[in-house]
Amino acid sequence: MDTPALFFDTAEAFVALVSEIPHDAWDRLGLGVWDVRSLVGHTARAITTVTDYLPHRPDAVELGSAAEYLAAGFRSDPAAHAAVAARGVAAGHELGDEPAEVIETMIERVRASLASIEDDPIIEVRLGAMRLNDYLETRIVELVVHISDIAAATGLTAHLPSAALERTLQVITAAALLNDRGIAAVRQLSGRDGSTFDLM
Repeated sequence: MDTPALFFDTAEAFVALVSEIPHDAWDRLGLGVWDVRSLVGHTARAITTVTDYLPHRPDAVELGSAAEYLAAGFRSDPAAHAAVAARGVAAGHELGDEPAEVIETMIERVRASLASIEDDPIIEVRLGAMRLNDYLETRIVELVVHISDIAAATGLTAHLPSAALERTLQVITAAALLNDRGIAAVRQLSGRDGSTFDLM
């Protein structure tokens, strides 16, 4: 499956999960400083930033892959993470009383925007210039990770495309290697160093 199609399939899985969130769950603890509404708002930004960044077309690539973007994000200034947290809260409030419908509208805007795009242009994103498809791959990772967070916070079951899970694991593994965290990732995924992960 090509990257844009996988992005949209993953985004639709996000909408499906959001539509199941009970009314009394939106104020529950979501992740870190976020309640569930703020967590969903932050996750929705994985969709809206695509249309935000499309008009900005630099001449040269600075980030050569989704893994490079993810690795750079982990190395970014801690002050940037505080700003991300604040944007998540604001985005959550903007979802209003029908979050799933609002998010579906966001997805359709991205579909319309990408329908007119040819090839794989370079776009300017928060961490640097990169190819559109590589950025969409980072959005798949963002959606998958935060869909799992939302499911954990609400007790719901996430139904994600297997291809999205596979792509996410590939990107995260590659990012770990770029940040010299390959051995740490291996040990976490093999149940070492106190990790509770179990393949069975």
